[in-house]
Amino acid sequence: MNRHTLFGGAYALAFFSFLFGPLVIMATTAFNSSRFPRVAPWECFTTGWFGELFGNARLMEGLLNSVIIGVGVVALAVPIGLAGALALSELPPKLRSMLYTVLILPILIPGVVLGISTIVLWGQITRGTGAGFLYNGYFLTIVGQITFVSAYAMLVFIARLQRFDATQTEAALDLGATPGQAFRKILLPFMAPAIGSAAFITLLASFENYNTTVFTVLSESTFTTALASKVRHGTDPSLSALAVIIITLTLVGALTNEAYQRRKEAESGGRASRSPLYANPVTRTLTHPGIVFAILVTVIGGITYAGSQYDSSVCEAAVLQEKLDRQEELRAEQRARIEAQEAEQQSTLPKSNSAFGGAFGGLGGGTPAPETPNAPKPESPSAFGGAFGGITAPKPEE
Repeated sequence: MNRHTLFGGAYALAFFSFLFGPLVIMATTAFNSSRFPRVAPWECFTTGWFGELFGNARLMEGLLNSVIIGVGVVALAVPIGLAGALALSELPPKLRSMLYTVLILPILIPGVVLGISTIVLWGQITRGTGAGFLYNGYFLTIVGQITFVSAYAMLVFIARLQRFDATQTEAALDLGATPGQAFRKILLPFMAPAIGSAAFITLLASFENYNTTVFTVLSESTFTTALASKVRHGTDPSLSALAVIIITLTLVGALTNEAYQRRKEAESGGRASRSPLYANPVTRTLTHPGIVFAILVTVIGGITYAGSQYDSSVCEAAVLQEKLDRQEELRAEQRARIEAQEAEQQSTLPKSNSAFGGAFGGLGGGTPAPETPNAPKPESPSAFGGAFGGITAPKPEE
């Protein structure tokens, strides 16, 4: 093994550790019973944080609101993006570049600006028309997100249209088809994969958006804003449980899509009959995307059910008792140190004849100075017998 191979392996290990290390650590903390997300010290294996996640009413309400808003955004952003892509494909090059800049500009505008401008614009429209039903969190969030999410969909459609042969629609029109028929039967089937991709991208963009949504949602809350509020008030492993769910869904979707793509490539290239995997009826059935999805869901469902049946209360009670015992030991050690310090201080302090036990140090606490025999005591002119030092009482006026 030469030096370049070692360097490449070390680089790959560092790269994947940096990329997937935080995900692995976060997924691990979801099963630790510690109240704070951590891997070490490990306390008890538990699945209770998933129940706490689903028991959070604010997060579940925000999740439902995010789904509603996401569906609305997809329903409007995908047609708008497709219309923009088709318009750009029909324009001359100079006008196309100018319109492309205008349509792509909302992506470059900060989300805070889009959110505030949406509130201001529709606030003016509501006051001017009296249509108060338009000024609500759902409508404003959908409108605010469409302003930039539709540009994402347009980019997906533009990339797909670059591979389209326009002579197909021209031939259909020459053969008597109407523009609508040519669009539905030729262009739309060709754009179907891009439509699915654009819908998925716009749904994710709507679901995870925070900068614009935090202004437009008003008194409502989405899953992202509720999650951010929870993080500000203190995090716990229920957020790690959420990360585990997201990672699991991503893996299921990725593996199912990989099975679909491999099967499609094998069938389109004529390699399905020659491949041992697809030539065998059993393995061909098992590698079907639907079967792969069903197997993954079954395995995850079984693991979830087994985890829900696990009871970690005994282990958690033992860990709690151990913590209480440790705290008691620390208190006893602290009391012993304090008593030792007090005993040491008492042994080093000089004995005092003061009525205050020497609490004020040398202020009257020391041994009185010996008096000189037969020494005359000066008379004090004070009205208080010299109790206050040299402060004398004023003489009465004659």
